[in-house]
Amino acid sequence: MSGLYLDADLCEAARTLAATGRLRAECDPEYYRAAVKGRHDLAAFFRHQFGWTLEVLEVAELVRLHKRRVDVPADRGPRLERGRGDGPLAPKDVLVCVALVCEQLWRRSRMSLRELLQAIAHVCASEARQGTLPEFQVVAPDGVGKQAARRNRQHLVDALKLLVAEGTITVDADLDHAVDDEDSDLVVTAARDRLAAKFSSLSPVLLGLDALPPERHVAALSARSLLDREDVTDAGTPPSLEDRRLRMMRRLVDDPATDPSDDQTEGSPYLHTLSGRERALNVIGSLGYAAAVRRDWWQVTDPTGVGTGTSFPNGRRTERQAALALLAALPHREDPMAPLPVSEVLGVLEKAREKLPRWAAAYSGRLSALARAAAAELVAVGLLREDREDPGIWHPTPGIHLWRVRVRPSATTKAQGEPSDAGLAQDPLPLTAEIPGIPS
Repeated sequence: MSGLYLDADLCEAARTLAATGRLRAECDPEYYRAAVKGRHDLAAFFRHQFGWTLEVLEVAELVRLHKRRVDVPADRGPRLERGRGDGPLAPKDVLVCVALVCEQLWRRSRMSLRELLQAIAHVCASEARQGTLPEFQVVAPDGVGKQAARRNRQHLVDALKLLVAEGTITVDADLDHAVDDEDSDLVVTAARDRLAAKFSSLSPVLLGLDALPPERHVAALSARSLLDREDVTDAGTPPSLEDRRLRMMRRLVDDPATDPSDDQTEGSPYLHTLSGRERALNVIGSLGYAAAVRRDWWQVTDPTGVGTGTSFPNGRRTERQAALALLAALPHREDPMAPLPVSEVLGVLEKAREKLPRWAAAYSGRLSALARAAAAELVAVGLLREDREDPGIWHPTPGIHLWRVRVRPSATTKAQGEPSDAGLAQDPLPLTAEIPGIPS
């Protein structure tokens, strides 16, 4: 195989790698075995299509996909583990704890939680004066409140949970008890081979970030190799045709809910060419994704839900119902692509409440909050874009024309004689491209 297409037997493994960056033998045995067997084809596919590097570590029973992007989505990153699904993105203090835990476990692969706490507190105390690390007190001595000590312990527990979830470490007791119980103890054991493969970026010291302006740090961290010393202060050169192609392919596959045509760089026209369109569709098909394509708009979805956790706002939550009401009205505006102010969103929701007075009763008196929540739902699926200067304005994408919204009234609504469509129905445009779905 030349790297242009992917064998069907490797599709599931490739999609999981694109979504999570790793395959572990204990969690995905079938995909792991397929990836190890087809490592050369997988490596060629990811290298030619995206410029990504595949690494197979059979000793660690791990397959890693190293992805580097300059335009990483703002909502990308490790999420904290909470009782109900994924929590918020891990803050800086938790990520610092992850690095410190890995440093200590590399020296001693088996430590008690108490020893780990003391070691990290000692490292932070020696570096806090220079401002390189934050203070990290896990008990409440003089000058440190109990809330601050508990917060630090929570940060460490969150860091350990992230490492457990990715298979780098194991623990022999419940981590949640360690947050409130200062006397609780457990044993943390690291897999040395997994720990060695933990970080895919070079040390910032080797990258020469101190000699670069802050706006160039992301580009340096996402570079494929070390920057040449003579280019450290260079303002940079325009990206090549191959770099622009890779940028578009990465956006299509690595951020499926994003409309790649909203990128106003020179890379977007690549998808408008016959060869670019054909190559992009072949890659999407190789990974088992589905695509809704217009000349001015692309959106990639994964029917299995593996490649992206993004789902269309079709549910019982009031905010998602408001998003559907807004989407139903967008194509019927005088200028559907004109900027959308929050006042217009409010008007749509007020009309809906006139026909269904009991709807969104929890937002009575604060309908503006519901308007912003509804817009945020559509932003998440790439149907609206936030204005960079005014947070009260959004810009529709051409994807609004691909959807039809229909309300199914309940038996109570029919008994009251209210209109069955509630004013939220629209006819789909006659398109030849595939429609991702029709929510109702």
